[in-house]
This record gives sequence, C-alpha cells and structure tokens, in this order.
Amino acid sequence: MAKRGGFPGGGIPGNMSNLMKQAQRMQRQMEEGQKELETKEFTAAAGGGAVEAVVNGKKEMIGIKLAEEVVDPEDIEMLQDLIVAAVNEALRKAEEASAELMGKMTGGLGGLPF
Repeated sequence: MAKRGGFPGGGIPGNMSNLMKQAQRMQRQMEEGQKELETKEFTAAAGGGAVEAVVNGKKEMIGIKLAEEVVDPEDIEMLQDLIVAAVNEALRKAEEASAELMGKMTGGLGGLPF
C-alpha cells in the first residue's frame, strides 16, 4: 500500500530548509534594526518652537526644552498643552520609524508559500 502525504524520503524538502535560513536571517536583521532604532533620537516642537521634546527609539522621553517666554505662571495650562503636544509628536515620529523598520523587514513575506 502506498504512503499518502508527507515528504518523499521523510526529510525536510530543500525549499523548507531555505525558508528556515531566510527566517533566521530576517530575525537577525530585525534585532540589529531594533538596536539601531533604540539609539536614535526623535525631536518635535510645539508652540512655534517654544517647547521641544526629545524621545528615543525605545519611546522614552529623554529631554525637554522650554523657552523662557512660554513659562507664564498665569497660564500654566498653555504650557502643559504645549508639552503634551511636543511629546506626542516626538513619540509619533519614533513610532513611525519603528513601523518603517518593520515594513522593511517584513516586506519580503509576500512571497512565502502560506
């Protein structure tokens, strides 16, 4: 009686072996890309440059600069809003760079056989 299914000879077919090597290479590239991304800094400003926020690729805020003229004890709410806007924009830039990296790394997945 003939065997049904499986691979002839019971081994892994050549293209599956190549696929595994490709996946391992892609994983190494992703790790390298992630490390590189974590060292980058993303800066954004709000209020015409009155507030500037800096975040890193790990999406951690690492700095903030305030222009003297924006520090008004009578209008704390405006300063708070400017800080939030600058930080959110810097985080958006970091997220965009991360998404771009992922897109580059996974762009070749369209040719996979599944």
